[in-house]
Amino acid sequence: MVREKKTVPMPQSFHLALLIHAHQPCGNFEHVLEKAYDTSYLPFIEELEKHPGVHLGLHYSGPLLNWIEEHRPEYFLRLKKLVRIDQVELVGGGFYEPILISIPTEDQHEQITRLAAYLDEHFGRRPTGAWLAERVWEPQLPSTLAAANVAYTLVDDIHFLSAGFEPEELFGAYIAEDRGQCVWLYPGQKKLRYLIPFGKVEEVITYLREAASLHPGGVAAMGDDMEKFGVWPGTNEHCYKNGWLADFFAALEKNSAWLKVSTPGEYLAAHAPLGRADLPTASYTEMMEWVLPTRVRQRYHAVLKEFSARPEVLAFLRGGSWRGFFRKYPESNLLHKKMLRVSARIAAAPLRPVGTKAAQDLLKARNLLLRAQCNDAFWHGIFGGIYAPHLRTDPWRNLIRAESLADLHTPGALMARVELLDYDADGAGELLFTAPEYQALLKPNDGGTIAALDFRPAAATLVNSILRRPESYHTTLREAAGKSATGEVASIHEQTRVKEPGLERFLRYDRWPRHAFRALLFDPSRTHADYEALELQEDAGFAGGPFAVKNSDPHNAELFRSDSMTLHGKAEASTPKLLLIKQYSFGPAPNGCEVACEINVKLKEPLKKPVAIGIESIINLLAPAEPDRFFETPTGQVNLRFSGELPGPILRMEDGWQRVRVSLHAPLAEEFWVAPIETVSESEEGFERVYQGSQILAIWRPDLTTQKSWSARLVWRLQSF
Repeated sequence: MVREKKTVPMPQSFHLALLIHAHQPCGNFEHVLEKAYDTSYLPFIEELEKHPGVHLGLHYSGPLLNWIEEHRPEYFLRLKKLVRIDQVELVGGGFYEPILISIPTEDQHEQITRLAAYLDEHFGRRPTGAWLAERVWEPQLPSTLAAANVAYTLVDDIHFLSAGFEPEELFGAYIAEDRGQCVWLYPGQKKLRYLIPFGKVEEVITYLREAASLHPGGVAAMGDDMEKFGVWPGTNEHCYKNGWLADFFAALEKNSAWLKVSTPGEYLAAHAPLGRADLPTASYTEMMEWVLPTRVRQRYHAVLKEFSARPEVLAFLRGGSWRGFFRKYPESNLLHKKMLRVSARIAAAPLRPVGTKAAQDLLKARNLLLRAQCNDAFWHGIFGGIYAPHLRTDPWRNLIRAESLADLHTPGALMARVELLDYDADGAGELLFTAPEYQALLKPNDGGTIAALDFRPAAATLVNSILRRPESYHTTLREAAGKSATGEVASIHEQTRVKEPGLERFLRYDRWPRHAFRALLFDPSRTHADYEALELQEDAGFAGGPFAVKNSDPHNAELFRSDSMTLHGKAEASTPKLLLIKQYSFGPAPNGCEVACEINVKLKEPLKKPVAIGIESIINLLAPAEPDRFFETPTGQVNLRFSGELPGPILRMEDGWQRVRVSLHAPLAEEFWVAPIETVSESEEGFERVYQGSQILAIWRPDLTTQKSWSARLVWRLQSF
């Protein structure tokens, strides 16, 4: 009698789906891209080529692909080979790496389809998946992604946990739906984000083995930055010289009997979704902490720390939404609203025949707009570039160029005009002055100041500064002052590094937004040192209070405020009311334009104590130490970090990179006080001091103890060369 052999079913393989993301912001420095390529992008691919059993998804943003195509074309040949043998799946997304939920619907679609077409053209495969910039998710995204033929994307486990999922449910893919349109979602594992590459290889394998025993046939997914494999401090030595990445890839291949390392598309092609995922607005945990206002962030961080050993509690703790950066940083909000305005302006331009100059200009304008949607300048955490002037400047310049091109082909748009509108959606009206040479945004509600001034001939935005404000990590910097770094390799979220000693002495905080033509009324005994230290104790109402608009036309505006002065910390009962009138004028000038602000002071009776009056300019010509950017002084040119007093009534600055000359004319002004605006912010490489422009105060000391009226005038003359 022949006995039948009993068939033992083979255990189902467990899957690991890695999606590695590489990006460099638009406008980043050339040397930064070269370093990132040499220390991360190239060695990562070189190591991957040695391990054909390791399959993964790679996402490169459009700006980075453009740079590689131009400067390192041989890299494309290596990528093509990996794609051809199905070891690498190239994943799409928004071409210029926008936060999708922050841009208009038409732009969302074009950003995604543009990158898909690029990958199809250069690598012969149209992507089925999309990388979601900063994993910023909102519930309406499934219809956006599906409309652009995106089959899947990856978010974080916190997105799922916030929706009520249990941790053990996060070893598969799900379907997200909006208005009948669907997209697959991978839940990225935070545990893997921190283990790879900062834990031991054995720890990663142990985690995966335990997951495999509990979830046979399931998948553990991770999406994170390629820069953590070489660019982040200490990681090049850790990943390549010390061999972590080689050991990791080898370990994955060694365990291939039970662990299948798949591209995201490979796994989805062979598996069914586990069910629906209806997720709330979210991003990764760190981002949702960074977006919170400083004091709230500090409390939130303390709560996270308190419950760090209670994952069942942490699942209920979620910070703010990405849009909160528009509240936290009005500079980001202003840039964002300009982007929306330019997008609408281009969309409203009349259609022109294909091939005509007008049609070509509008296509160019649209490309400049899409480039300006690159996310980095709109937020701040360890990454994010709102504090990086060169990253803020790139979208501003592109938006100025795009709007100028749209105006060129829009009937009537080349006429000087003024609009009354709530430009930045803060509930207060602004005046927007536009002409072929300039665009200026005047905010009556903030001291009657100019928040943005675009000099169109040079595509230069000249105010372009940022409020020095408390950040939660400033406390960390103060605590770390005098301590040396450990040198250990750790996640970038856990490091404290400084680029120069003594940074804590630059932690000073502005009283007002860094806008131009602010009127400062202060005690004449105050000095330049007080001004630099932000200790003028100027009257708050006339400096930053609301002004009423009396009248305006395309070239002029008149605003006024009537109030009592407070110069010494308290209002004096005997201080008479003061009427301060601001009269702005805008107009063309040879090779540029002029912007003038005249202030008129009127009193019912003279003051009992003298007062000094200043009109403040805020100008950012960017790189302060470059020889082609300088102040002109009686003793010669000095760089933009100059601090001190200069004689009136004229002060000149020059920017050879943007090819702009700025002359400040303040008739009868006694002097100019000049001081650099420098922030201390957190970056990938540690705490750093960044020049954010100069504050320049034209000063008069009128004798208002004997006279009842007085006037002064400050003129900016802008020239391109």
